[in-house]
Amino acid sequence: MDMPSHLLTVIAFLPLLGVPALLLLRADDHVWIRRIALAVSLAEFAISLFLLRGFDAVNAGYQFEEYFDWIARAGIHYHLGVDGISLFLVLLTTFLTPLAILCSWQAIQENVKGFFIALLVIETAMIGVFVSLDLLLFFFFWELTLIPMYFLIGIWGHGRRIYAAVKFILYTMFGSILMLVAILWLYNLAGTFDLQDIQAKLQTGMVLLPARTELLLFGAFFLAFAIKVPLFPLHTWLPDAHTEAPTAGSVILAGVMLKLGTYGMLRFCLPLFPDAAHRMAPFIGILAIIGIVYGAMVATVQTDLKRLVAYTSVSHLGFVVLGIFAFSTISVQGAIFQMLSHGISTGALFLGVGMLYDRRHTFEIKEYGGLINPMPVLMSFFLFIALSSLALPPLNGFIGEFLILIGTFQNHHAWAAWAASGAVLSAIYLLWAYQRVGFGEVTVEKNRNLPDASGRERLILATMAVAIIFMGVASPVFTRRMQSSTNNLLNQMERVHNVSRPAMHDAAATQTAVASTSQKHLPATAISLRRAQP
Repeated sequence: MDMPSHLLTVIAFLPLLGVPALLLLRADDHVWIRRIALAVSLAEFAISLFLLRGFDAVNAGYQFEEYFDWIARAGIHYHLGVDGISLFLVLLTTFLTPLAILCSWQAIQENVKGFFIALLVIETAMIGVFVSLDLLLFFFFWELTLIPMYFLIGIWGHGRRIYAAVKFILYTMFGSILMLVAILWLYNLAGTFDLQDIQAKLQTGMVLLPARTELLLFGAFFLAFAIKVPLFPLHTWLPDAHTEAPTAGSVILAGVMLKLGTYGMLRFCLPLFPDAAHRMAPFIGILAIIGIVYGAMVATVQTDLKRLVAYTSVSHLGFVVLGIFAFSTISVQGAIFQMLSHGISTGALFLGVGMLYDRRHTFEIKEYGGLINPMPVLMSFFLFIALSSLALPPLNGFIGEFLILIGTFQNHHAWAAWAASGAVLSAIYLLWAYQRVGFGEVTVEKNRNLPDASGRERLILATMAVAIIFMGVASPVFTRRMQSSTNNLLNQMERVHNVSRPAMHDAAATQTAVASTSQKHLPATAISLRRAQP
């Protein structure tokens, strides 16, 4: 079956088509506002499945590419494409957005139109980040994700929402400024914003980065991405943002937005700056391990259930960063899988916490207890999701962490040993939290007659449970499509710095190779799978 030639454009911008439809409705027509937003997000998910149908697992390069000059004189291009690294992140985004809309069906009663417009805009922005192959286009979508999330937290959040929203925007904007400087620096060196052209010039030696310059550029990109992850010690904005955000905001933030940082490390930091990545890997690995252990230990002592779940992200995404900078095919595959798994499991945890909040309007663990009696269905789903998050085989959480630990152990035994303690600690804080919330006697009278999960809530939780089981038992469906792109990524890190100087300065040969690649816009695989020979 032939895929539409502009499939990525349709997927990226379809959510925006729902915005004019919502604007035409009256502000008090809440029913149709919700229905249209849900219909658009479901259509978006259905269309995104065509990516899976048409994706060639053997092809390590970019697929479904779209390319044309946007601002030709400035070297700015509208260039889209996906590979095995970004494919499932796009699908994760389109999968979680309808669930975020459903969970807000009754919870959001004020400024309903603006809320659902913000959700649709942020869906377009996040997909744009994952499919952009032009650095300036990537930066445009990267910045676009900040605006609707800022409003989701600041307008529809809880108590200290303004403080959390401002903290979120200040942290992420600081990183964005550094990344923009690095992008402009690369443009000055390469004469283009196109990622493939820049990679081609770096691979062939047409553009040479001195060690200090490469380290500075790597640092600028990495800091922006580390803030977004967030990596210890840049994580302090996350618990506040999660705690004060509405449930849908937390689902999108944990499920997708945090993955923009780890995706950026894979897409830019490793292939563009391999020497700097190797030099900084020991330091980054230590920070990742500290984040794993620290996030888990802080989660254990939390008295606020939503804040507890927020700190689990610091711990779990520490595993992702560790897997990336272990530079093993298995660990990088595990990191990508863990990104997807965390999006499902932690997103589901926030959904469960949000459902409890809708009934009691508190996140304090001491205000619960014995909820398994009045709410057996909701609490059973909550336990299942907790088991997924603590990496119980054969659920989805186990696959990613196991691959990361195996791949890390191949090159860094001590790293893997320390990181494994995070898996033990995750069982402690999640099971202890569930014990205090679900088991024991009902000590608060209000909890005795709490309603169990409604039909809408059961649909949401059952959908997440199916995804958890499917990812756990059918993991080859994912890893098989990641493998070629993962190998290609690590091959791209084999820079021509080992090539002799005369060969690197053979200008005619270099110009021919780069021009040919630039004209045909071949996947990065075509220019990076083999080292240049002296």
